[in-house]
Amino acid sequence: MIRLLCVHVLLCCLSMAQSFCPSQCTCVSHGRTDGTGSRSVLCNDPDMSDIPLNVPVDTAKLRIEKTAVRRIPTEAFYYLLELRYLWITYNSVTSVDTGSFYNLKVLHELRLDGNMISMFPWESLKEMPRLRTLDLHNNRLTNVPTEAVPFLLNITYLDLSSNKLSTLPPDLMDIWPPFNGAPISTNATQKVVLGLQDNPWFCDCKISKLIELSKMADTPVVLMDLFLTCSGPENLSGVLFQRAELDNCVKPSVMTSATKITSPLGSNVLLRCDATGLPTPTLYWEKSDGSPVNNAVQESPGEGVRWSIMSVHGILYKDAGDYRCRAKNEAGSTEATISLSVAGSISTTTPLLISSITTGPTSLDSTFSPPTDVPTLTIITSTVLPKTSTTFATVLIKPSPTPGNNMQKSSSKQGKPKPGGTGKKLAADEKSKKSDASMSVKDLKIVEETSDTAVLLWAADGLPKDAPITVVYSPYGEDDSKRTIETNVGSGKVFLEGLSTGMRYSVCLVAKGSAPGKDPCIDFYTLDDVEDGGQSQLFMIISGIACALVLPLIALLLYKILALYCKARNPSPDEEELEKDSYVKFETISMKQRTLNPNQTEIWARRPTRESERMLLCSRSSIDSQMTYKSDSSRSEYLC
Repeated sequence: MIRLLCVHVLLCCLSMAQSFCPSQCTCVSHGRTDGTGSRSVLCNDPDMSDIPLNVPVDTAKLRIEKTAVRRIPTEAFYYLLELRYLWITYNSVTSVDTGSFYNLKVLHELRLDGNMISMFPWESLKEMPRLRTLDLHNNRLTNVPTEAVPFLLNITYLDLSSNKLSTLPPDLMDIWPPFNGAPISTNATQKVVLGLQDNPWFCDCKISKLIELSKMADTPVVLMDLFLTCSGPENLSGVLFQRAELDNCVKPSVMTSATKITSPLGSNVLLRCDATGLPTPTLYWEKSDGSPVNNAVQESPGEGVRWSIMSVHGILYKDAGDYRCRAKNEAGSTEATISLSVAGSISTTTPLLISSITTGPTSLDSTFSPPTDVPTLTIITSTVLPKTSTTFATVLIKPSPTPGNNMQKSSSKQGKPKPGGTGKKLAADEKSKKSDASMSVKDLKIVEETSDTAVLLWAADGLPKDAPITVVYSPYGEDDSKRTIETNVGSGKVFLEGLSTGMRYSVCLVAKGSAPGKDPCIDFYTLDDVEDGGQSQLFMIISGIACALVLPLIALLLYKILALYCKARNPSPDEEELEKDSYVKFETISMKQRTLNPNQTEIWARRPTRESERMLLCSRSSIDSQMTYKSDSSRSEYLC
């Protein structure tokens, strides 16, 4: 009895709680067709400053209008599990928490128009998976971040009018047709309604898709106001979207190096993609299943151009499929597909013969010819590995009633070879090997290599001149790109053409009759045409400039030397007159003889002099000089 009484009291309390209505609100119950009923609550008291906490739990529609509410706290509607319509309109809300709408799993419509919200928590939309209507009209939003785009995928009515938006993320329009790639159906019943009017739009490539949408007709996306107007830049201010023409805004275009590529198993493959557009597009690689490809590089050689190369090393069968190259910029996106297929390896057949059945190791004889009455069991194995071939093994088994008889017959056949049969064949093989060892091609060398050609020379030792020979050459390390040239040994040379510049090549000679496994091979490099041509051209230019400058200087120098030489040999008459006028020619001064001693007499002024000495000016001598002897032993002081 006590338990039943407690349950009755609890049910009464719950019924009272459900029927209780906040004092500042009005609650109205509505009957449903299923008999469960619903409730609408209207709170419009101007003195209300907080979200009411005692709203009935069965409320399906809650309207909070024209109040003084400034903030929507976290989990403000947590217990309203049946709430489908939430209108918080024309209040003073400035702040909305990230968890304000937590647990509203069935909410269908959220209206926050007529407030002062500048930052909206877009990530909170993931708490409302059934939300279809979002009204943020007449607020103070300045931007919609790119992170908000995934949360708007299910919205069919979005009103962002009368805010302060100047641009939108380019990816926003990609979630709706015709920009999401879905086919446009004019009979589609589900429309997407966008309210974007009364915003200061800056018309550039970021909203080029919106401008393009405004010019379309019969699209699944409907604009509330078709007469959207640009506020910037200056040349488009006041221009309608339908008449706006954007400069330097071109949707990307993509071109691939090939559409289908087939490559051998284990090889390396490079896929190239080129794109043009304004602004310069960005390239992305992905497989057909949508998984991204990371082993790619991209480069932009100039404005509006970009290329990308994706590499696949050692391809396997799992690498086969379609690869999409997607080019994207603010004006749109375009993609191209390259189909990659993997080619299998070539199969070869090798006989494997069981000559005896013993408990020990099996002996194999490649020269053994099985009898015709032995049944053959063919075991085919197919194992595909990079750069290997498939092996087909043939096992010969002769049925016998008893293992002992089988062993005896096998041993008797091995112990008694037929005369002239296997023995002669082995002797012929040994002779052939000895003769092959003495015949070979040697002195292999490359001469006259250029950027794309080369000449190969060789000498034959023991081989006939008309013996066929095959020249095999390929880029170093690329065995699947081999080229062959058929010639004969006597030619001694062959011309290799079609080579790539600045690459390393391997070339081998395969001669019929040469020793197996001893084919001569050499490596060589082709010349770099760009470097050599550039260096030669630069050298010729420098040489021409040097000749043009040095030769006139040399000629001028030779002319000066010859002029000086001729002038020294033949002085001019003016120089001779000047030379005569510059000097005074003196007469020889005669002096008396002075006797120093009886046996020696010295003549002072009669010593012979050259012409240059007589022309010498002396400050202390003159024709009219008077000579006075102070004594017999003293000299005159007039001599210079």
